[in-house]
Amino acid sequence: MPRILLIEDEPSLRMLIHDNLHQEGYHVDIAPDGQIGLENFVASTPDLVILDVMLPGKDGFTVAKSIRKFDRTTPILFLTAKSRPKDVVQGFESGGNDYLKKPFGLEELLIRIKVLLTGQRLLATSYSEEATTYKIGQVILDALRRQIQFSTSQAIQLTLRETELLVLLVRNKNTIVPKEQILQKIWQDDSFLNSRSLDVFISRLRKYLKQATSVEIINQRGIGYMIVEYPK
Repeated sequence: MPRILLIEDEPSLRMLIHDNLHQEGYHVDIAPDGQIGLENFVASTPDLVILDVMLPGKDGFTVAKSIRKFDRTTPILFLTAKSRPKDVVQGFESGGNDYLKKPFGLEELLIRIKVLLTGQRLLATSYSEEATTYKIGQVILDALRRQIQFSTSQAIQLTLRETELLVLLVRNKNTIVPKEQILQKIWQDDSFLNSRSLDVFISRLRKYLKQATSVEIINQRGIGYMIVEYPK
């Protein structure tokens, strides 16, 4: 039974979500604020976090950043009344995997939860008949373990989407991959908000790859992205 941590300060909405998820067969832990939510996360190790942005004390973005300091793989779904592009981008930058604007339908919430949970479980099979380990420059990418390894440091843990994006770029090494193709392949939607989300994920990958002096992700403005390997 998947375990979900719901961090939401509004009592009526919290109980409504809890009761509906419970009926769907999920085990649900609840927290009314960010600090209690963080404590529950450490204690319960959930499979997914549903996180309200506007919380008393620690807001949702701060909570997500705290979680990502020691856990990079558990999906985080933001609930938010904010829908401006910069707010959505801030959510992804803080470590979120998806967002749902209030008010929302419970059916849409259930679908998004299913996609996030199923996406994690399907990763291993999605690469089962293909190469699962890739090497480019000083970087070794293990798609099944969702890790990148450098010869002189510990492995960096990736999220599912970071892994899928990096695999796509590495498979097309030294070739521009059009932005629309990336969005359709990984997000299944090339909307403006997903395009901004892609930019955030590219920034994350560039940060991870900084120590690899012979590897770089470059942007051809208005076209797409390419990972290149420079001669040593």
